[in-house]
Amino acid sequence: MNLFRTALSEGAFLLDLDAQDIDTIFHQTVKQLVAMGLVRGKLSEQLEATLLERERQSSTAIGHAVAIPHAYLDGLTKQAVVFVRLSKAVNLGAPDGIPTRFLFFLLGPLEAAARHLDTLANIARLMADEEFRFDASRARSGRELQKALDRFLDRTKAQPPAKKRPSEGLVYTGRLFGGLRDDVRRRLPLYASDFRDGLNPKCLSSTLLMLFACIAPAVTFGGIMGIQTDGNIGVVEMLAATTACGVVYALFAGQPLIILGGVGPLLVFTSILFRLCGELQLPFLPAYAWVGFWTALLLVVFAATNASCLMRHFTRFTDEIFSVLMALIFIYEAIAAVVGIFRKSFADEFNNHDVAFLSLILAIGTFYIAISLSQFRRSQYLLPWMREFLADFGPTVALAGMTLVAWLLNQEVATATLQVPETFRTTTERGWLVDPFVVPLWVRLAAIGPASLAAVLVYLTHNITARLVNSPDHKLRKGPAYHLDLAVVGVLIGVCSLFGLPWLVAATVRSLSHVRSLATLEEVIMPDGAARERVTRVEETRVTGLVIHALIGLSLFLLPALKIVPMSVLYGIFLFMGVASMTGNQFFERLSLWLKDPTLYPTTHYIRRVPRWTIHGFTFLQLVCLAILWIVQGSSIGILFPVFIALLVPVRLLAGRFFSPEHLAVLDAEEEPDDEETHWAA
Repeated sequence: MNLFRTALSEGAFLLDLDAQDIDTIFHQTVKQLVAMGLVRGKLSEQLEATLLERERQSSTAIGHAVAIPHAYLDGLTKQAVVFVRLSKAVNLGAPDGIPTRFLFFLLGPLEAAARHLDTLANIARLMADEEFRFDASRARSGRELQKALDRFLDRTKAQPPAKKRPSEGLVYTGRLFGGLRDDVRRRLPLYASDFRDGLNPKCLSSTLLMLFACIAPAVTFGGIMGIQTDGNIGVVEMLAATTACGVVYALFAGQPLIILGGVGPLLVFTSILFRLCGELQLPFLPAYAWVGFWTALLLVVFAATNASCLMRHFTRFTDEIFSVLMALIFIYEAIAAVVGIFRKSFADEFNNHDVAFLSLILAIGTFYIAISLSQFRRSQYLLPWMREFLADFGPTVALAGMTLVAWLLNQEVATATLQVPETFRTTTERGWLVDPFVVPLWVRLAAIGPASLAAVLVYLTHNITARLVNSPDHKLRKGPAYHLDLAVVGVLIGVCSLFGLPWLVAATVRSLSHVRSLATLEEVIMPDGAARERVTRVEETRVTGLVIHALIGLSLFLLPALKIVPMSVLYGIFLFMGVASMTGNQFFERLSLWLKDPTLYPTTHYIRRVPRWTIHGFTFLQLVCLAILWIVQGSSIGILFPVFIALLVPVRLLAGRFFSPEHLAVLDAEEEPDDEETHWAA
């Protein structure tokens, strides 16, 4: 790395060279080297000819969007490295097929050729680091390149072996409010950067996608809750809670990438509480308020006593099951909604199926366009910035395009659209403030019973989602804030209870979609040639969450305008979010092995290191746990859902009796290793 550091200090680099073919690249580079005094003018033609001849023999592109042209001549006095970054990537025939943007010119006298392989190995190791490539693609000066190099060296320097420690943010302090103070101390210095990092086009595309991705489930859950609570809590209340809680959370929480929203288990809990109040002849909203007050108090106590540290006992085993469960709920709800349209159509005495078939086309069309465009950055068509734009804005383009199709066909076939009230008011015109003191004293005290279950449910749902968001695979840099986030959610639940609004918690699918929409992805080529995507960087910002929920608030005053969006299009977005959130889920990948020829299994790290039947046994155990959770969350005992989630921890511990520790360490690793992979920025 010393040669590269010397090159940067001596100004031997060119940033954003405008060239589109190898001849032009070499000609302009040599010309610039002569102008900078790095190469004598009389050597320029010979140097350029030598570089071109070497390139014609075989491409010097090695992958990772990197090429290493080299020339060793008698006229050169010392070995040197010259770094060149192209303004646009050029296809130079790299083995991974990805266009080259970074070139390292290795120059020197003939005797320096002996050290060529060492220099080549160092450069290859440097450019295999996705963080350095990201920094190098955005550096505006040699100083910024030097800082990127220093960060790489700090990341990769040898560390003495140490005992495994709990994840950052989950270390038990032993002090009251100790975890909260640590969270604030960690995140407060980064507060200003949380806003600065939001000033880029990727955040705009994320905002447009997540706006509808948050409105759709809010309206859906609000509508279902309105039915199950006899209109006490409906669509408007859900939208109002989503707006207020989302804005407050984006401003004051520690991990702003988490999106709050209504989730299935809390919906089940609320409906059971409503039925219980009916059986006891109690007014629902005041009783609901007291349960919410106790729940809020318990959550704040959990945050103050570092209870989130218990999440270190949860592992990838639990995270994968919970993530797939939430994704399946989205997929199931989308499919069930479309099937419901067909059932209604067949029950129609006029037997008119036009609406059903158009709804199916709109839903599938939205999903297909969104999923296709989201993968368009790997396409060979259009210019790079166009591919990037379509990939980032794909779901938004899908939603707008299929809404336009429905609008154009509205005179022929009218499909169901987003159902929202005409004006901003409570669903039953009850007023916004709830009087909690109209219920007897025993109700206020007894509410702590169901509140205990609700607090555990919120604690587990929020913290597991936070673990998924803060996964090492997402390469987040600013750190988590489990205790602070839980305290903020607790306070918000208490306030929502006073106003008769639904309780919101970290929504797994929406949160993971938010992270993915803000991520810079790269293609990973496995040794068998299979391709997959991985995250190299995420824009960690409060801007998207703040703007998304502010726009949802604005929609409360533009409710009639939302009525042009067909529900079937939103079902397509539901389906896209569910499928996209399972991308990279190792459990889902291992489950797919059951249908594949064992001789054609991908050469992933766990397949190389764990026997096949051990992999299948571990996957089967997860599948059984997933099936049990699915049955419980949709049954009459859904109120016990948090208990079954917590039981996943002892199940994982018991797995150690049937699987060897070495195999479990591979299958349940915190993050995937980078070994034996080829990857490049997408």
